[in-house]
Amino acid sequence: MSREVLKQKIEFIKGVGPQKASLLNSEVGVYNLNDMLHYFPFRYEDRSKIKKLSDVNENSVEGVYLVTVTAKSTSGKFKFKSLKIKVKDPTGYAELVWMKGIEWVEDKIIIGKKYLIFGKPKIYRNKISFFHPETNEQNKVSLGIKPVYPTTEKLKRGFVNNRFFNKIIDLILVKTKSHIEETLSEKIIKKEKLISRSEAIQNIHLPKNEEMIRQSKKRLKFEELFFLQLQILQLKNKRLSAFPGYVFKKSKLLNTFYKKHLPFNLTEAQKKVIKECYEDMCSGKQMNRLVQGDVGSGKTIVAFMCMLFAIEDRSQIAFMAPTEVLAGQHFKSIKKQAEKLNVSVAVLTGSTKKKDRDVLLEKLMKGEINILIGTHALIEKRVQFKKLGLVIIDEQHKFGVAQRAKLWSKKEKYYPHILVMTATPIPRTLALTLYGDLDVSVIDELPSGRKKIITSHRNDNSRLKVFGFINKTINEGGQVYVVYPLIEGSEKKDHKDLMDGFESLKRYFPNTQIGVLHGRMKPENKDYEMKRFAEGKSKILVSTTVIEVGVDVPNASVIIIESAERFGLSQLHQLRGRVGRGEKQSYCILMTKYNLSQESKERVKAMVSSSDGFEIANIDLRLRGPGNMMGTKQSGLLELRFVNLAEDYDLIKKTRSVALSIIENDPKLIHLENKNISYHLNKSIKSNINWSRIS
Repeated sequence: MSREVLKQKIEFIKGVGPQKASLLNSEVGVYNLNDMLHYFPFRYEDRSKIKKLSDVNENSVEGVYLVTVTAKSTSGKFKFKSLKIKVKDPTGYAELVWMKGIEWVEDKIIIGKKYLIFGKPKIYRNKISFFHPETNEQNKVSLGIKPVYPTTEKLKRGFVNNRFFNKIIDLILVKTKSHIEETLSEKIIKKEKLISRSEAIQNIHLPKNEEMIRQSKKRLKFEELFFLQLQILQLKNKRLSAFPGYVFKKSKLLNTFYKKHLPFNLTEAQKKVIKECYEDMCSGKQMNRLVQGDVGSGKTIVAFMCMLFAIEDRSQIAFMAPTEVLAGQHFKSIKKQAEKLNVSVAVLTGSTKKKDRDVLLEKLMKGEINILIGTHALIEKRVQFKKLGLVIIDEQHKFGVAQRAKLWSKKEKYYPHILVMTATPIPRTLALTLYGDLDVSVIDELPSGRKKIITSHRNDNSRLKVFGFINKTINEGGQVYVVYPLIEGSEKKDHKDLMDGFESLKRYFPNTQIGVLHGRMKPENKDYEMKRFAEGKSKILVSTTVIEVGVDVPNASVIIIESAERFGLSQLHQLRGRVGRGEKQSYCILMTKYNLSQESKERVKAMVSSSDGFEIANIDLRLRGPGNMMGTKQSGLLELRFVNLAEDYDLIKKTRSVALSIIENDPKLIHLENKNISYHLNKSIKSNINWSRIS
């Protein structure tokens, strides 16, 4: 019976009707009473106290005032008509002003009557004004904390406004409050000191006081995260039991490389990650591990040493990178190490010629290629491995879900181990949610001898000083990147920006070799420009963000990022990582226009004050939200209604711990005490986060 009441169509509630119901359906996805109960306010207005006009000052915020109407007048005609109403309270005088919707207000406000008005007062020439305040007769409204609901222009035009939402929520709560079902067990509610779901829903819409808003949010946040974590952990359990992985027990090849050929000493963090991967690959279960490490932390050598486990077992490795430039860089660096052990490495990209591709694919099928590095070309049907034992994906968030899955959807008795790498630091809250199904390793230590990159901010009016610094750097034998933004949808304009910058630099440095690199160039031309810069023949490289990842020129010690305000924080941090790879002190200069938005100022300030990728990632999360950071907006994941992933780390940890305890004690949720949890989980599983798995 409870469920039937909640399924009742919204149009049958008094004051809604078919027209408003149609708007609610199309604009905000509200079809029934349950949907309306879950259409939550986004803020609250404190209308619990009546304020005095004598207390109004320049910093006054919205508030409630009890006033008496003393006079009213209109001026102007048609759409230029305005209504002014003079009011007073025992302490002072004010004016209420309407520039539109006058026909709905003018006749309802009567001189001599008292009204409760709600709005933000403004002071101009010592006079107090309220523009378009909300007005109610004194005896027709109750004071208190009022919820404010999200709305759209289309809803407002159809008179589905905040007053409408408040009115129908009152009616719906009376009808449904005894039918709101509990989703958590009594044990969890008691242990975690949570209010009931029914109390939370009622007080999120009609709060008794500020404390009940806090308690309601706590309960709804907990529920939101708990069921997300429960789904993730169930998926992880299912994968561990369902997907056997190749067992790599030997490490002779790794030991040989480590003792005889390793070009530098590993950091303790790198050793720890290699050990974690080795234990996974020896377990008989498919490894599903995310390795995150800041720019320059040495992820590629870790990946190569993990490859050696598979090669010793006569398995092959697929290494997928998001761009041809990055695939080429990985091929060069891995081939250099692989040759020391007589291990064969090949590269396959969209630019690989058909004749070369045919030979390569035949060798791959015969098992003559140990490591295949490539771009999206690796997921073509023609690409068949003899025995694929390990898949490594670099910057995996740059691939679509379906693209990633194609690498291991070729069913075999055993599944290849999966190692995902990212140089985009992932805040720990996201690691526990977005990547909750993965085992996460962190390389949180830079190789010894690396000097901290000095980052500074300069406006356009400092350009000549910056040019002077470039000149000094080149005279001392260094090289410089100058990077321009590339914004989707305005490539031609961006290309013009870059070419204008190139011409400007040529005029200022007439005797200096300057290279140019952008996405519209042919691959062979890109390679030619990169090779010239890597060999030191060109001293300045003017580029778009194609140099963001994978470009490693130790002699380049300065990067100038033009229009830095147009970049995201994580991208700025990635670009900064192109320098600081040699022994010289390196510099990153952020060039911006003079007038910046508040968010741009915060991004620039974060870059100048910190070189810690994880700290920067947390700031980025706070500024942009998880969807924009990790490209998850379209997927629908992490559109969390109450949880703030930048702030709620403790609650994320807590709900994961509670969910883990339940899964360990009752993996199939068949115990009577978990009946509510099981029912709600099955009901919501349709929108589960299955895509967040990578295998």
